[in-house]
Amino acid sequence: MKAIIMAGGEGSRLRPLTCDRPKPMVPVMDRPIMQHIVELLYRHNFAHVGATLMYLPEDIKDFFGDGSDFGIKMQYFVEESPLGTAGSVKNAQEFLDDTFLVISGDALTDFDLSAIMDFHKTKKAAVTIVLTRVPNPLEYGVVITDADGCIKQFLEKPSWGEVFSDTVNTGIYVIEPEILNFIPPATSFDFSKDLFPLLLRQGYPIFGCVMPGYWCDIGNLSQYQQAHYDILAGRTGIVPGGAQLAPGIWVGKGAEIHEEARLESPAFIGQDVKIGKDACVGSFSVIGANSILDEGVSLKRSIIWNNVYLGKKVTLRGASVCNRVKIKSHAAVYEEAVIGDDTVLDSYTAVKPGVKIWPHKTVGKGTILKESLIWAENVKKNLFGANGVSGTINVDITPEVAVRLGAAFGSCSKKEGQVTVTADGYPCAQMIKNALAVGLLSTGCHVLDLGKTVTPVSRYGVRTLGVHGGMHVSTMDHGEKVCITFFDRKGANISKSEERKIENAFFREDFRRVTGTQVPNLNIYPDIVSAYYEDLIKSVDVDQLKSFRLRIFVDYDPVNFGAYLPGMLEKLGCEVILSERIQNETLLKYDGKWQRDQVLHLKCDLGVVISSDGEYLVLIDSNGTIIQEDLFTALVSLILLKTNTPCTVVIPVTASQVIEQMARQYQGTVIRTKTARQFFMEKVLSEQMSNSQTGYQQFSMQFDAIHAFVNILEYLAKEKTTLSVLIGAVPEFYVSRREIECPWDAKGTVMRRLIEEHERETELLDGVKVRHENGWALVLPDSDEPVCRIFSEGTSMEVAEELTAMYADKVNNYRKE
Repeated sequence: MKAIIMAGGEGSRLRPLTCDRPKPMVPVMDRPIMQHIVELLYRHNFAHVGATLMYLPEDIKDFFGDGSDFGIKMQYFVEESPLGTAGSVKNAQEFLDDTFLVISGDALTDFDLSAIMDFHKTKKAAVTIVLTRVPNPLEYGVVITDADGCIKQFLEKPSWGEVFSDTVNTGIYVIEPEILNFIPPATSFDFSKDLFPLLLRQGYPIFGCVMPGYWCDIGNLSQYQQAHYDILAGRTGIVPGGAQLAPGIWVGKGAEIHEEARLESPAFIGQDVKIGKDACVGSFSVIGANSILDEGVSLKRSIIWNNVYLGKKVTLRGASVCNRVKIKSHAAVYEEAVIGDDTVLDSYTAVKPGVKIWPHKTVGKGTILKESLIWAENVKKNLFGANGVSGTINVDITPEVAVRLGAAFGSCSKKEGQVTVTADGYPCAQMIKNALAVGLLSTGCHVLDLGKTVTPVSRYGVRTLGVHGGMHVSTMDHGEKVCITFFDRKGANISKSEERKIENAFFREDFRRVTGTQVPNLNIYPDIVSAYYEDLIKSVDVDQLKSFRLRIFVDYDPVNFGAYLPGMLEKLGCEVILSERIQNETLLKYDGKWQRDQVLHLKCDLGVVISSDGEYLVLIDSNGTIIQEDLFTALVSLILLKTNTPCTVVIPVTASQVIEQMARQYQGTVIRTKTARQFFMEKVLSEQMSNSQTGYQQFSMQFDAIHAFVNILEYLAKEKTTLSVLIGAVPEFYVSRREIECPWDAKGTVMRRLIEEHERETELLDGVKVRHENGWALVLPDSDEPVCRIFSEGTSMEVAEELTAMYADKVNNYRKE
């Protein structure tokens, strides 16, 4: 006898189980679903079996081959485009030259196929549809037959108001070969929707055979788990496999079970499984071949596939875990959660009920995952990066995430405290700002919306209005990403300890909630931007600037700055030439060559490029010198040292040592800090700095591009000098930097090896800084990316680049260890 297995299903409702395999290859009791069907066919003497394939057909071909390992002959028929259930069988018409059975490759059954064939022959039917009775027929095709079994009526997937029977179509059919002539070739055609109604109209005899026994259409993840429970409970004719170690406990060959492990019936343990001391395999658990359960693992009603590792004291409750997953110590996965192939859950992670993790993901240590992880490569407990929380819009940073972030910040703030929210001019940033406000309000915080603005204006609003703190959303990468920055009451980035509090509240969802009557109104501040520019103009000598008449080339993001910036510069007497190019990048990605050419071509006194978030600027002097990053830090230090005598300046550990040289010249002092903004800002805003800097303030010069630019213009006007002359006063220095790939788990090794090799010459303020006779090099692990950054300074550019190259080689060698 011949049979055809419909095995083209993609199984989208079973994802992530089916992300890397066709649905018929999803394992049930350590064997693919389709293997159970093939074995059933073999037991009922179907010697010739065809399979219709479409999604990942090679996976099925490679597993079953010619069928000889399963006692049958297999042939395959691949659909180039979807043909529907009947169309796919039509595609195998050459093979089907006698009465044949059609059966699904992704449903589980123990029906007596021989009895079904006998029924078909006895009734002399053109088609026999195998039926079964189910409690809930809504997801199936409902069928009514007469007393003789002749089918009278069909209804596909009815509503409850349309249900007229509990007898449903199982998708198993016996068909005479001539019936295939009613199916058009190379056309999408369905058995239930198209072929059977057509045959009824033509008067062909279609019979329904109601079968006792087990049948489960594994259409979703709940049904997938239930199929395992049914087999273990003995509700099917399917035998789990292996030998019974005790009643209801099946164990495969080579399994090693510690004498102090506990097994509860019913359970299935595959070949070569290792179960450690004090592990508990609870009832209705399935463990695939070659899996390892370490000491103290606790498993209940969970399904584990092959080659899975569960670390010490891992807890699984009603979960499904795919191939080669590694779940490290003390992690927990709860009811109906599904972990895709090759995923790594680090120690102390928790995956909440119903969460789905797609294959090849990494979930960082201590993370509590409450939402499905589909697109992101990994999730770390470290929510905060170098400058707040950032990520791809609607992937990493969704409105739902933003609401939780707002609630976390609000829960860590005073209940009656006022918090500002702002965002730049891009719609995606505004969307996230609104979601943050919702989260804050839910905790009882009073929220003040300052509208559309850039980061420095938002900082100004926090300081000026005397609020408890603030949140600002800025757009990056041309609208693809956003960054959420959190401010303290001074307008500085919150401290690392505050970040940790917010992270803990976010991941645990430990939010303060208020009653409906306690939710405050969202208040809107009318125009913080105008107030900022008015105060800035008041802080400088306008007459002095007007008399200087500078011709300036200006490049900025018009979406975020509008007409405010050029309008202010014109009030200060500047001739403003606006760039036609929309500048949308941060300083770190900026090269400045195009703007330099514009400054030279237009014969400007200087040029300025302001980053989209308003925190960084690039200056270009009349000679075409580009002043950014290290040179800009040196320029700001020089102005502060010359206008505040004696003065203390704060610089990051990466800054050039010529700043100490200038400080000695002007009787000043230099304090170096870690590169993270929190440490830099904390030191700059300290009382020591405030007392030292009675003129220009370093906080505004370093973190407010607009304020810094106006201060520099005023300084040039007062000194009656040019930017090129001022830059000439900065001693020449040579710096080099490079980024080197370094996996997260190798960074500690790299740092340790550097210290061991250069113990006497190292400084450990931030990263590892090694002093050499002709310069220094700093290796700094990045907080956001799996990279190390190398900074070097030498007596010449050649020396600086040699130091960078030398330490890049060291990082590459150490990380391999």
